[in-house]
Amino acid sequence: MLDPFARRISYLRVSVTDRCDLRCVYCMAEDMTFLPKKDLLTLEELDRLCGAFVDLGVDKIRLTGGEPLVRRGVMQLFQSLGSRISEGGLKELTVTTNGTQLPKMADDLFKAGVRRINVSMDTLDPTTFANVTRWGKLDQTLDGIFAAKAAGLAVKINAVALKGVNEHEYDRMIAWCGEHGFDLTLIETMPLGDINEDRTDQYLPLSEVRRRIARNWTLLPSSHATGGPARYETVQETGRRIGFITPMTHNFCESCNRVRLTCTGTLYMCLGQEDAADLRAPLRDPSVDDAGLRDTILSAIARKPKGHDFVIGRAQAPSVGRHMSVTGG
Repeated sequence: MLDPFARRISYLRVSVTDRCDLRCVYCMAEDMTFLPKKDLLTLEELDRLCGAFVDLGVDKIRLTGGEPLVRRGVMQLFQSLGSRISEGGLKELTVTTNGTQLPKMADDLFKAGVRRINVSMDTLDPTTFANVTRWGKLDQTLDGIFAAKAAGLAVKINAVALKGVNEHEYDRMIAWCGEHGFDLTLIETMPLGDINEDRTDQYLPLSEVRRRIARNWTLLPSSHATGGPARYETVQETGRRIGFITPMTHNFCESCNRVRLTCTGTLYMCLGQEDAADLRAPLRDPSVDDAGLRDTILSAIARKPKGHDFVIGRAQAPSVGRHMSVTGG
């Protein structure tokens, strides 16, 4: 599957729900209104769509949300997708989670074919964690992280860089990740959705963060790539990798290999653009077979734009009106 700019589309991110058991300040408003459950694709429909993408050459699928592990019965989808992992088929099935459900689900994820996960955790301070998530408990996420490690899953910690909130913690997080054998990725906050706050007060450019980190740690070039947007370096003192996702200061559009499918069957060809394709209608049309579904997907890929147009500024409306939890974080 090639887009108009000859980029091979091999990575599908699938939001299985817009719901979450936390309310992180950069992602959601506190009083979120979630989609009616009747509007969501069934797990069987999500599986069929994922199968169509795999048939077209997608070899990596990441399940996201909201918080994907709060969707009832979601392990059924993991198991079905895991059965597609094969030579010449799906190569990797992964998940991004806040970790709260991992104590009871980590073993089953490994059995289903998941081998590595991303856990969102922006701070190691319990009070800051509660403030960022609005009501989360750090111990619950930490329990999930160590349950995942015990189950044999490779863990990468994702932390959104937030000015005045966690910018003093990066040295501590690098050391903690090194101690426990985790990689770390830092992410610039993105202008997605109305969160009832001015994101200018949150935004911290990672170019500045990297300069600060380099004062205390030796960062070595790395050729490591996971198929996502992070650019990695190796922390010499710990032997672990640190990644930087910089949609604001240095976009990664030239190498974009991703599209995003929402829990309602909408395909977004770019995280930072509103153009989308409706896959729910053909999916539910009895006259459209799998070949017709693949044709619809290919037509959408032919509209994939060159890049996004993210802007953060005071009195600036979000570059994209939908929340990350709707698109798939």
